[in-house]
Formats: sequence, structure tokens, C-alpha cells
Amino acid sequence: MRARLDLAFSSLSEKFKHIFAKLTRSGKLTVLEIKTAMREIKLALLEADVNIAVVKDFIAKTTEKCSGETVMKSLTPGQQIIKIVHEEMTALLGGDNAKLNIAPKPPTIIMMVGLQGAGKTTFCGKLGQLLKGQGKRVLLVADDIYRPAAIEQLKVVAKQAGVACYDGGNKDAVKIAKDSIKHALSNNLDTVIIDTAGRLHIDENLMQELVAIKKAVNPAELLLTVDAMTGQDAVNVATEFNQQLDITGVVLTKLDGDTRGGAAMSIRYVTGKPIKYSGVGEKMGDIEPFHPDRIARRILGMGDVLSIIEKAQAVVDESEMKRMEETFRRNAFTLEDFLQQYDNLAKMGNLDDILENLGGAMGGKIKFGKLDEAAMARNKAIIQSMTMEERVNPDIIKSSRKQRIAAGSGTSIQAINQLLKQFEQGKLLMKQFGGNGKMMRRFR
Repeated sequence: MRARLDLAFSSLSEKFKHIFAKLTRSGKLTVLEIKTAMREIKLALLEADVNIAVVKDFIAKTTEKCSGETVMKSLTPGQQIIKIVHEEMTALLGGDNAKLNIAPKPPTIIMMVGLQGAGKTTFCGKLGQLLKGQGKRVLLVADDIYRPAAIEQLKVVAKQAGVACYDGGNKDAVKIAKDSIKHALSNNLDTVIIDTAGRLHIDENLMQELVAIKKAVNPAELLLTVDAMTGQDAVNVATEFNQQLDITGVVLTKLDGDTRGGAAMSIRYVTGKPIKYSGVGEKMGDIEPFHPDRIARRILGMGDVLSIIEKAQAVVDESEMKRMEETFRRNAFTLEDFLQQYDNLAKMGNLDDILENLGGAMGGKIKFGKLDEAAMARNKAIIQSMTMEERVNPDIIKSSRKQRIAAGSGTSIQAINQLLKQFEQGKLLMKQFGGNGKMMRRFR
């Protein structure tokens, strides 16, 4: 099953879309209409399992700003309120993206903590692979000496991530952590990620051991792994770990699961510590830096173009990106371009997520159908069965040409019509990109 980060916020996002639709339907807004909207937002947040203290503070701040003279006398008060809600949501989630702390002198030590079952060991691998892609020389440290097969699991994860793994045995967790630093220095490794032991619940022995490891290695980052699907329990766990260890940040796992998103919106407020990464699937590459403004846009149904652009930059070289930009500017997008971009799209992850976020970012004006791997393979076969003239100028594809293409690709005329419709929608999207200078500059 493909990762769907938006699944965590789907119900909440739909509620916000409904609330915003009513706000923007009419011109002027009354005080009663604003209060009604705030009450609906409050209920939506509570249903999403957001901490009640967080909800109260959020509603109070948002209501105060929305009731101001600037909004009430605006020609577009509904849009002003949406802007305020987005700003307050971004602030609630942490404001700016919190970068990983890097030690002034290598190695940078990252200590991972959390309860058993939160996905900590797997996340160590994801983070290791991500940092390796940024040019870091990473060492994973197997420091869970209690859970059966924990050391072997980390070795498997390290191999999948393509990074080194240190196995110090199962004798003394503090000694293993200290020895791993020496191993990293002697092997010219500049980043150490320590996978500490978890427990089924917080206990005194666990905390004492973690405190001792922290004192021994002085980590640049002490990251708490939290299962987003546990809702308010996740907030309680984060609060306890922070009080005992003074964590530097949080990573949320399973944010692609069928959760209501309350943990993500509560942890930053309750602990005062930033969410730095989120796990959005089961594969090693399913990890994202946590950008509060982008998450807020997703929650509010606005889409997330910047994350899509960053994914594109990771899989498309600079020359190809420049060629794409020029194509967008000239509004010269052809079926040949469509064909060449299919492989790039596949590398960027879940296609439904990409299209949904692009559509949301365009104000929901562009609607896309489902585009799974089977559909992508079928569409590639259709385009490959066309002549170059047809790919460049699809307007010439009439009935007789469709019959030939269908026979050559082993598909149907209906499938060809669907592809051509998707292509026209894609051209509309490219036209909007090309006509927006600010948007295009974000590709650079």
C-alpha cells in the first residue's frame, strides 16, 4: 500500500474546505458568521484528537485576529480569515522548519529514543539514508540490548539504507554507545545514529539508562520517535520523555496511517520542541522534513507545491529541469514530454499525492483522476504507439488514428480518450505554472 501522508489529515481537511467554502460564498461577514466558523473549526480540531488546551489557545488567537477591523472591512473577508487560519496553524505546528543540529566537530551524534513499537529502528535507517544522500558518512549503532533480534533488525535496516552498522554485542548499552563513537572516528564516519532500547511503557530503568547514555556521548540531537497513530497518548509520551531527557526534537512515524492528525498538531505546543521529520510510508525513502507551513496547507486543503518541487529536484538533473522550465514558459508541453516525465514521476513517490497536492495548490480548479502504476504503464504504451507527429500535435489524433494506436498498444479507444483528457488537464496546469514567474523561480 502506497504512503499517503494526507490520509492523516483527510477528514480534517474536508471539514476545513466546507467551512472555508461558506466563508467565501458571500461578500461581507457578520460577527455571528465568524463566531459560527470558529465554533466549527473548534469542533473539527477536537474530533481530530487535538489536545483541548491546544484547541482553546488556537481558537482564541484566531478569533481575535479574525474579528479585527482589517477583516471586517475587507472586500474579501473570507479570504482574509483563511489567511489568518493558515498563519495560526503554521505557528501552532512550529513556524519554521527545524533543521538538524550538526556538531561543530565530527561526529554528529543523534540519539534516538522512544517506546517499543513506535518504529524507531526503521526510522534510524530512513534518517541514515536521507543523510547519506546529503553527503554524510553514517553509522547506525545497535544499542537495544534487550529486545530479541533488535540488533539483527538494525543490521538489515542499515543494509537497506546503504550505511554502516556497529554491533557492540549485548552487554552494556552505555559502553556500546561510547565505543561506537571511537569506531566512527577511526573509520572516518561523521554521523552516528544510536538506536536505543525502547519499552512497552515508560519505566524508571529505561529513563535511567537513557540519561546515562546521553551523559556519556553528549548528542547533538536527542530525537523522540512517536507513533502518530496513538493520538493523545503520543502527546503524553512526548511530555514524559521531554521532562526526563530534555529532548531536542520529535520525529513522527506512521503519519501515512489512518490517524486523525491530532498528535502532529499537539506535540509542538505541549512540549515546546519542534517536529523535525515525519515517516510517511514503509520504504526507506518514505521520510520527509517537517515543514509546518506546508503541513498547514495540506490540513487546510491548499496543496503543497514546494514539497513536490523538492522531490522533482531530487530525481531530475539540472539540465532536464531547465528544459522543463522552458517548456512550461512556452506552453509547449507535448505528449513526448508527457512520456519522458512518467519515469520521473514514478521516482517522486505516490502519484495520487503529487496530483492532489498540485490540484489543491491551484485552488482546486484542476481535478485529476486516479493515476496508478498500471494506468501509467498503459499510458506509456499508448504514447509509444503514436508517431512523433502525433506526440507533438495530438490534435490530429482522430478516429482512424485512435484505432491504429489502440491496436498497437493493446488498449482501447476509451483508454486513449482518457489519456488525451489527462494530457489537456496537464497542459492547463503547465500553463498556470508558466504564467507565474514566482512559481517558476521556485524550481531553481
